[in-house]
Amino acid sequence: MSLSILSQLPRAGRSLLSTALIRSPMLRTAMPPPRVLAAALSSSRHLCTSASSDLAALDAYSQAVVGVVEDIGDAVVAINVPGPNGQPQGAGSGFFISPDGFLLTNAHVVGDAMGVQVELTDGRSLAAAVRGRDVATDLALLRVDQSGMPFAQLSTGGLRVGQLVVAIGNPLGFQSTVSAGVVSALGRSMRAKDGRLIEGIVQSDVALNPGNSGGPLMDSSGKVVGVNTAIIGGAQNISFSVPAATAEWAVRELMEHGRVRRSFLGLGAQVRPAPRAFQRQFQFEKKTLVEVFNISPGSPAARGGVLPGDLLIEVDGKQIGSTDEIHQALPRPGETCSFALKLLRPNPGGAGGSIHTLRIEAAERPTMPQLA
Repeated sequence: MSLSILSQLPRAGRSLLSTALIRSPMLRTAMPPPRVLAAALSSSRHLCTSASSDLAALDAYSQAVVGVVEDIGDAVVAINVPGPNGQPQGAGSGFFISPDGFLLTNAHVVGDAMGVQVELTDGRSLAAAVRGRDVATDLALLRVDQSGMPFAQLSTGGLRVGQLVVAIGNPLGFQSTVSAGVVSALGRSMRAKDGRLIEGIVQSDVALNPGNSGGPLMDSSGKVVGVNTAIIGGAQNISFSVPAATAEWAVRELMEHGRVRRSFLGLGAQVRPAPRAFQRQFQFEKKTLVEVFNISPGSPAARGGVLPGDLLIEVDGKQIGSTDEIHQALPRPGETCSFALKLLRPNPGGAGGSIHTLRIEAAERPTMPQLA
């Protein structure tokens, strides 16, 4: 019986039929109980709220990225390195760090060139002189003969894993390309071309490609937190940037001295496993030991009394188990005049040995060092 027939029945019949229909099992299953209706309404409200939140979050994300591009985009340049015949032999990215024309990029972008061409977002092409480079941090300082340039500021603290970061550069020649992502990890290390470790590397999932090298990695406020330097070929969004703190130090050294000064010991060393007995006896936490096998004449190590066969334990109070850790522990030239070197000198007969703490006068590492 159709429900529309209700209007054609007498009042009493309509009342009886209405009661029968409402009590019908078939009709009860078709009509959800009040608690089901309430749950459905609540779910609907939740979906609406979720959609609104997603839209708001996407809008905030977009606003952050757009804000960085609008504020800093003009400070990023394309770099073209001329070859012997005048044709470009390399390309990359860079960015102004001061209004008087200083630029920062990667050392591997400029190579051995004394000057490069930089392309600005307003279409200008300017000559830039290479003021200094440091292969050990893969950074180079350039300068154009112009003032009033848009520039970005380096930020040396407060970066967190998961934080939004934005990169601007010239991947594969596509100028002013923007990509965004998050900080994937902090404190990574990677080898520079001279074999030294670059510490504190920032890993992100920002999409970088050849040509992004030397461009800035920025936080949502537009501060530079890293200088993009490397990717892993064949990997998906694993990108690495030299931290801003390292860049700030290198820039200061390059501006003041034209090079990055570092201390050195002047010794050749090999790494060997640290015996368990040695670790227990000297509370040595490293798994490997650095053994001296050669001393450069006239070097800080030679003047301080280091001998071949010595086992290095600490540099300035820091335990060392590799030549990389020696480099990390050495004081920078000018910061201190001397430091302590703790070592074990084996007895001539080969059994046991004696602990020595030597005072080493800090000296600047030669331009082309062969020893640690």
